Amino acid sequence: MLSTLEVERLLRGAGLRVTSPRLAVLAAVHARPHVATDTIIGIVRERVGAVSHQAVYDVLRALIAAGLVRRIEPAGFVARYEARVADNHHHVVCRKCGAIADVDCAVGSAPCLTASDDAGFAIDEAEVVYWGRCRNCAAVTSEPSGGRARTGRADTS
Repeated sequence: MLSTLEVERLLRGAGLRVTSPRLAVLAAVHARPHVATDTIIGIVRERVGAVSHQAVYDVLRALIAAGLVRRIEPAGFVARYEARVADNHHHVVCRKCGAIADVDCAVGSAPCLTASDDAGFAIDEAEVVYWGRCRNCAAVTSEPSGGRARTGRADTS
């Protein structure tokens, strides 16, 4: 968990003003990888009191633009946010509960996967999502793993 001073340094280093909502949002994302917006809002409200949903979304957009936070949105699930931004890692997602874990690149350095045809693009990142079942879900069910969960409600952060 980052100290308030460390979070302040990150914000200033990215050229952002240090405000209570920014401190609280960035600290929440650092403390809970793959955290959903509703959870961030709850954490921020515990720390700074009344804050609107819009204010949290605005802070998240600023943090993403500054390169301090990454937004991921696996198909069928709500958006999640993470502070691991300095590399080109991927994710594994549980089809049942929505748990998300980081997975390092499969081969080589960023963008770790080479497109068979770049279509004239200068590719600088590859986003790969592996799908399956986490240990807990695999242990309690024997259903086939085909098809993704559709609720998107699970927040395993």
